[in-house]
Amino acid sequence: MKYVKAQNLLPEEIIRIIQEYVDGEFIYIPRKDGNQKAWGEKSGAKDSLKDRNNLIFRKYMNGIKVADLSKEHYLSEQSIRRIISQQKARFPISSHNHL
Repeated sequence: MKYVKAQNLLPEEIIRIIQEYVDGEFIYIPRKDGNQKAWGEKSGAKDSLKDRNNLIFRKYMNGIKVADLSKEHYLSEQSIRRIISQQKARFPISSHNHL
C-alpha cells in the first residue's frame, strides 16, 4: 500500500466533501469487492515461502535431519516439523513416515 496525495488524484469537490469528515488525517480506502489480493500475492512473499517449504520437504525426504534443516533455514526445529507435516498432508503418496 502506498500513499497518494489526494490533490493529485481526486477532484477538488470530492476533497472538500472528505474534509467535512476527516481534516488533515490519513485515511485508508479499501479495494473494491473482488479486487482484493491475498497476503503475499503482490510482493511474492507467499510464493517464496511456498518454494522454501517445498525445498525443506524435499531435503528432509532425501535424508537431511530436522536439526540440520533448522540451522540451514534459520527456523526452529518445531517450525521445520510443522512444515514437513503440512507438506506430508499435501503430498501423502510421496511421503514416508520420517517424523
